[in-house]
Amino acid sequence: MKLGEIAKLLAGDLEGDENLEIEGINTLDAARTGQLSFFTNRKYFKQAQETKASAIIVDRNCPALDKPLIRHRNAYHCFAKAIELFYPRQILSGVIHPTAIISPEAQLGEQVYVGPYCTIAEGAVIGDQVILESHISIQKNVQIGKNSAIHSGCHIREGVIIGANCKIQSNTIIGSDGFGYAKLEDGSWYPISQVGTVIIEDDVEIGAGTTIDRATLGETRIKQGARIDNLVHLGHGCSIDQNSLICAQVGLAGSTQVGKNVILAGQVGAAGHLSIGDNVIAIAQTGIPHSISADTTISGSPAINQRLWLKTSAIIPKLPDLLRTVKELEKRLNSVERQLK
Repeated sequence: MKLGEIAKLLAGDLEGDENLEIEGINTLDAARTGQLSFFTNRKYFKQAQETKASAIIVDRNCPALDKPLIRHRNAYHCFAKAIELFYPRQILSGVIHPTAIISPEAQLGEQVYVGPYCTIAEGAVIGDQVILESHISIQKNVQIGKNSAIHSGCHIREGVIIGANCKIQSNTIIGSDGFGYAKLEDGSWYPISQVGTVIIEDDVEIGAGTTIDRATLGETRIKQGARIDNLVHLGHGCSIDQNSLICAQVGLAGSTQVGKNVILAGQVGAAGHLSIGDNVIAIAQTGIPHSISADTTISGSPAINQRLWLKTSAIIPKLPDLLRTVKELEKRLNSVERQLK
């Protein structure tokens, strides 16, 4: 594919030879002649200068480099679209594998792909162009919207609703029972029936090995555009609002309400029955014991304001020296007090 054609498809501004032939895309370090690369982080400027790539995707403010450039106002998004040019999505449609077990009371739309050893129970409604890879369990009364893809090994429990254009990675469980028990007088735990559901709105992506519990009553809801990483656990009755980003190993106890455009970095934990406001950023391993106001960045466990946490973190290595200083001052003060007596 010629570089000029690529630039046009990516809506970028080309600086250089439009007839240059490009055969693939790669990182700055691994790229070779004939490949396109990308430069979006300033700390890799040296690699951008030394790369063997024939052309580079950059932002509009990037200084000139000794090779053709495709400039774009959002270079990282441009790079993402470029990958799709060279690695187009495989289209699977209209095939039902002979090992699949489908209830006659289930409804399948047009051009649905059902892979090996999938099971679809009665009352399930599967939209047009849905892809179900291998070993997937779709239980009673599940609904899956148009053009969604569910990868191998997933279990979609009874009554769960999944919107259109969703992507669920392998071995994820949607709609498992919430963790709810009533303690009895003898100290044992009586299980509370979890009869709610999980609703996943359109354009949501969920990583591998994630578990999302059904509500005790009502719903657990993941709203449009949310992105959930691998190995995340969302307890019963949680809500994740639009375009929030939940990174790997996050754990949210039941009834945690997450606002719009929130970023919870890796291993963040929330105590449950609390709200996290819009645009909050929680740094990795933050422990959230109470509700958090909108538009704040938090760190630490328990969570505090990010700036205060940075100041506190800077002091921690100095604590042994401070302790010695305090003890020395105590000795000197005691000495002065004895002399005064």
